[in-house]
Amino acid sequence: MAPSTSSAITLNINGEKHTLPVDHRTTLLDALRERLDLTGTKKGCDQGQCGACTVLLDGRRAVSCLQLAVAAEGRVITTIEGVADGEQLHPVQQAFLDLDGYQCGYCTPGQICSAIAVIEEHAAGWPSAATADVRPEAGAPPLTDDEIRERMSGNLCRCGAYVSIVQAVARAAEAQAADAQATEVKGAAA
Repeated sequence: MAPSTSSAITLNINGEKHTLPVDHRTTLLDALRERLDLTGTKKGCDQGQCGACTVLLDGRRAVSCLQLAVAAEGRVITTIEGVADGEQLHPVQQAFLDLDGYQCGYCTPGQICSAIAVIEEHAAGWPSAATADVRPEAGAPPLTDDEIRERMSGNLCRCGAYVSIVQAVARAAEAQAADAQATEVKGAAA
C-alpha cells in the first residue's frame, strides 16, 4: 500500500483553529489564501525572496511560501488579518497609515508582519548585521534607520516606500516602548 500524500491538519490561525485536508506539498501560503480565504497574505515571488507572504509563526516572522502547511500544525500563526485588536489597529498598522508607509499596498501585509517581529527582536536585544556591538551585555542597540533597514531587508517594496516604512517602524517601536513603560510604571504604583 502506497503511503498517503495528504492528511487532515489543524492550524491555529489568528486565535481560531481550522481543520482542513491538505496535500503534504501544500505551502502555508496556499493553505491560507486558497483554502481558508485569508488573502491578506500576498503571493509575490513564491521563492522566499520578496517577503510579501510574511506571517508570524509563534511570534517569529516566516515566509509562508516556503513553509509547508503540515509543518505549521501545532504552531501559533498570525496573519495580517489577526494583528489588530478588533477595531483597534496594531501600532505598526497605525504608523504605516499615519506615515504613508505603503504605496500600492501589495507588500504592506508582509512589511507589517515583519515590522512587528523586528520590534520584538530588537526589544529582546537580538543583534542584526548592522549592530556594531553584538556582545549580549551590550544590550539592544539603538533602533537607528540603518538597524531598521537591515532588519527589514527581507521585505521588498516595488514602489519605493522605504523611507516611510523606516519611519513607520521607528514610530511604532517608540509607541510600543512608551506603552510598555507606562504599563510598568502603572504596575509598580499599584
